[in-house]
Amino acid sequence: MREPRSSTDSVAAFPPPSAGEGTLRSIGGEGQRDAARSHARRDPSSNVAPLSRPGLTAGPPSPAEGGGITAADAAGLGWPQIVRLGLVQTALGSVVVLMTATLNRVMVVELALPALVPGFLVALHYAAQVLRPRWGYGSDRSGTRTPWIVGGMAALCLGGFGAACGTALAATDLALGLALAALSFLCVGIGAGAAGTSLLVLLSGGVAPARRGAAATIVWVMMILGFALTAPLAGHFLDPFSGLRLVAVSGSVSAIAFTVAVLALAGVERRLPVRAPEPEAAKKPFFTVLGHVLADPVARTFTIFVFVSMLAYSAQELILEPYAGLTFAMSPGATTKLAGLQHGGVLAGMLLVAGVTLVARGTPLASLRLWIALGCAGSAAALFALAAGGDLLPLRPVVFALGVANGAYAVAAIGSMMALAGRGDARERGTRMGVWGAAQGIAFGAGGFLGAAAVDAVRLITAEPIQAYAAVFAAEGILFLVAVVLALRLEPVRAPGRGSVPLNPILGAR
Repeated sequence: MREPRSSTDSVAAFPPPSAGEGTLRSIGGEGQRDAARSHARRDPSSNVAPLSRPGLTAGPPSPAEGGGITAADAAGLGWPQIVRLGLVQTALGSVVVLMTATLNRVMVVELALPALVPGFLVALHYAAQVLRPRWGYGSDRSGTRTPWIVGGMAALCLGGFGAACGTALAATDLALGLALAALSFLCVGIGAGAAGTSLLVLLSGGVAPARRGAAATIVWVMMILGFALTAPLAGHFLDPFSGLRLVAVSGSVSAIAFTVAVLALAGVERRLPVRAPEPEAAKKPFFTVLGHVLADPVARTFTIFVFVSMLAYSAQELILEPYAGLTFAMSPGATTKLAGLQHGGVLAGMLLVAGVTLVARGTPLASLRLWIALGCAGSAAALFALAAGGDLLPLRPVVFALGVANGAYAVAAIGSMMALAGRGDARERGTRMGVWGAAQGIAFGAGGFLGAAAVDAVRLITAEPIQAYAAVFAAEGILFLVAVVLALRLEPVRAPGRGSVPLNPILGAR
């Protein structure tokens, strides 16, 4: 059981009124402040945050209203806590990269299995993302996110270790080994969904609005850091390769990742207001809550936006390097460097959005909706240039620009997702985040498959392979333009018991 917050704790950071939650703008007199504290203690779902010092409000004005450092900026989770939550993402990425890269290669090369086998296993991992709303609902009902993150990481790490064991076992008993691997990949998908959803909900409720863009960048970049650190280190210890080495390396990575995640989480949620578990009598069934979330036009539009944009984002994943090899006669080493250039652009785009939204807060440049639109439109332009076959612009600048636009869109969308999760009933926050996480995971898994399948299908009716790739790149560009339209449709909404609440810039996420 968590200890109550001490009087020295800072004020809780809540989404501003533009995120659809009520705030306490001012409380006159000591008696009214006491009444507000008493109400917050009695009703954990109340939007009134306990005040630790007179003069600070639970719902401070946005930077555009007051300028400078607001109460929200000094409240809730600070940069050290945000970085610690980013370490959880680093641990998550460390396990996932072994599943999607190392085990994939071992099955195809060392075990000489068809590429369809690891492809099916990775698809199982993405299919399990459909359960994200249920995990978010569970953390909403329990009153705390940390156990769900820890439990998800435990399932993820056990699944990662089990998949390595199954792969090694497949060398001597193919059926049993693949059965264990399939079960383990499902476990990885469930664990990643439970941990990732609750982690983003914890961030959305604890990070000041002005910091959301930067916080999303930190968390995303630290997940990529997990990929970058684990892949070369694991590769070093895997040589000379053997099934036993594979099991040992995977087990070590999983154990270290789980330990890092648990240590990073320790005490972080205690900085936020204590949420009591929802009484049994007041609990709504999962499908009732899910239906209520999907009935919200803003949530529904954002779900469609996430699915469409992620479908376009991921469809290029498996076709960019083959396209460069066929069209520009690049060697495997050159296309690998090209992929690295694109990932460098993604990182640059993320850092650009994080820096601008922090420095220019209170101005139109701090609007995450602006950066979503620019990122999606820039991605569409780069894809149309790729579809032109190099006739308009040189390949490398186009690929780098595509990465920058992808990175800007991705981090702005995550920041907006964090803001939108707090809109409406606070006890639906995890379910909302789960719906968008499910849309993202399913689209990402489907995008890679459909992109490659579309290229093969078009090549059946055209003699030139370049035309097949061009058609798919053009289709992705159109999807990104549709995503721009969907993002711009996120107009002001009416919150219960209030007047029209402008979700401005993107749903109050500044």
